[in-house]
Amino acid sequence: MRPRRVRLIAVDELCVRGRQEASKWLERSGVISPTRGRPPAFDVERVHALGPRRFFAGAVSERPPTPIDRMATVRDGIVETANAACRGRFDLLGYSRLSFGDPVDWHLDPISGRRAPFSHWSRLNVLDADEVGDHKVVWELNRHQWLVTLGQAYRLTGDERYGDAFARYVHQWLRANPPGVGINWASSLEVALRLIAWCWTLFLLRGSRALSPEIGAVMLGAIWAHAAHVERYLSSYFSPNTHLTGEALGLFYAGVLLAEGRQAARWRRRAAEILVQQSERQILPDGVYVEQSTCYQRYTIEIYLHYLILAARNELAVPAGVGERVQRMLDFLLAVRRPDGSVPSIGDADGGGLLPFVRRAPDDFRGVFSTAAAWFGRPDYAWAAGGLAPETLWLLGPAAAPTLDALTATPPAAAPSRLFADGGYAVMRSGWAEDAHHLVFDVGPLGCPVSAGHGHADLLSIQASVFGVPYLTDPGTYGYMEPAWRNFFRGTAAHSTIVVDGAGQAAPAGPFVWCSRPRARLRTWLSTDAVDFADAEHDAYGRLADPVTHRRRVVFVKPRFWVIVDDLDGAAEHRVEARFQFAPIEVVLEATGWARARGTDGRGLRLQAFATAPLKTEVLDGELAPIQGWIAPDYGRRQSAPVLVCSAVTRLPLRIVTLILPTEHPLASPPAVSLRLGEGSGPISLVFGNEEMVVIGERDAAVERPGGGGGDVLA
Repeated sequence: MRPRRVRLIAVDELCVRGRQEASKWLERSGVISPTRGRPPAFDVERVHALGPRRFFAGAVSERPPTPIDRMATVRDGIVETANAACRGRFDLLGYSRLSFGDPVDWHLDPISGRRAPFSHWSRLNVLDADEVGDHKVVWELNRHQWLVTLGQAYRLTGDERYGDAFARYVHQWLRANPPGVGINWASSLEVALRLIAWCWTLFLLRGSRALSPEIGAVMLGAIWAHAAHVERYLSSYFSPNTHLTGEALGLFYAGVLLAEGRQAARWRRRAAEILVQQSERQILPDGVYVEQSTCYQRYTIEIYLHYLILAARNELAVPAGVGERVQRMLDFLLAVRRPDGSVPSIGDADGGGLLPFVRRAPDDFRGVFSTAAAWFGRPDYAWAAGGLAPETLWLLGPAAAPTLDALTATPPAAAPSRLFADGGYAVMRSGWAEDAHHLVFDVGPLGCPVSAGHGHADLLSIQASVFGVPYLTDPGTYGYMEPAWRNFFRGTAAHSTIVVDGAGQAAPAGPFVWCSRPRARLRTWLSTDAVDFADAEHDAYGRLADPVTHRRRVVFVKPRFWVIVDDLDGAAEHRVEARFQFAPIEVVLEATGWARARGTDGRGLRLQAFATAPLKTEVLDGELAPIQGWIAPDYGRRQSAPVLVCSAVTRLPLRIVTLILPTEHPLASPPAVSLRLGEGSGPISLVFGNEEMVVIGERDAAVERPGGGGGDVLA
């Protein structure tokens, strides 16, 4: 640690970090054991008898069949995945039927073929792909969430094969991963997630012949060791975001499961303290999660839903403010949720989940909305869920079905267009219908103030759905460990914003580090029944030899089209690119200068850019030198997708005005549109034939009948 950094650290942080570093050294030296002695003796029968009341809702523990048994597709999917796991094939992240060898090599990354060294966890550099491969893939296997699937399959079928597979795998894992040794102890969050999965598996398999008193005692001892490790190495200052809250939830699970012990009581208190405090720090007043990532926002909601449910089942009080803040997070997701029900990717998306009871696409949040609807009694969450989700039954039991049925699913009462000023997102929506138009405008910072590791360099970027279907989209994440692809997917050129001189808004300094953390500044937000208007700027390109400021105004003329005005202010010559990243759909550039995008339903959008300097417009798809025209629907999966690039090499200032026009008939002739610029900083008028014009001023926009004088007209 650098001396200057040490001087800036608070005394509390120095004490915590010092204790943790000393503990690592003593463990590595063999002076103390990672387990600090043997776990206390557990009354396995008592733990198992009290478990369902304290912990497990028993979604399928009763007969006659409950709703989950009647969800044939869900049931078949669980059984199929469990059968594959019994054969040593695992569905993880964006990968299907991965093999880690027979017997399973718990330290292997099968994608790269690299195996992490078998040494004390603190000696490993998990971000060194040459040393450990992709740690994310290794950890996903070792979270043991697929063991929960074995437990689900057992409860659904009564087939003892699933219990036998559980016992076999657990014995193998415990032999291959002694406490403190190897990559699977290198992240306290991963240890906590495995602990949670074990808790669930123990109770899902109750009654199985495989769950003997002996293996029950072994598992309880292993859970105790995991909780002790998490407590000792909490991410209080290393990564105090989802790492810390996930670790706290793991402690809370262990404290509930092992309720009678003195340590268990301490774990419950410490976990609750962290979760309550972090709900105030990590959830912004408008409900946006501090890391600027919808994936990690979902993680956080799942963590707090588990905490609320588990605390209530054990009659442990939780401050009302926690539930209120969780609902604010859900309200933000309702706003950015696309009309087709998917949630757009913003920032990093790692493909995982807290405890995925069913396999879903990363942009499918219906399970979260369903459980939240039943828990909070919210009709708008029920509307977003689209019906009872199996996750809700596993978490809340059969009683959740009538609770959800009693809610009249209705769209949110809030206005469809909304600003989230704290998080930095302006949402423009034509309505709550499935075929609505929808745009998200990013006017916030790059990542969170503590660590921008999961933030993307996407300032002033947009995502847009037309007739309910995503057209302009975030590229996703793809992976963490291949530098070229990692930097592309989180870089500016992969997002629908402006690139200057081929440079990103921030330079990467490692897979989770940026050299700087620029942020956008919102200048104006107005929303009426007729028009939405957002005006923002950033100076991320102020670091160039000739500093450049980018200002973007987005106007939504409801419910018909958007106009985007980009102003680049500088003094020298620069290359400016207005980039529009499309979903994997057909995009054609016509001789008239219009770009035409057509969806599978025959509808689509037209896009045309006007500028104060000649523009070169091209469509690129799946390029490798340089990388551009790609999206990643899941971790480990990428596919080509067209990007429209409108570029100019000119002396600044430069103005680019782009019309995004949803159309029922994209193959029909486009309308006659021209651009009229007033003198100096005067208003901009986009003229549609002789019918109307959109007048965009410094702080507002309006639709008017054409007439009067004008400035230059650019066609």
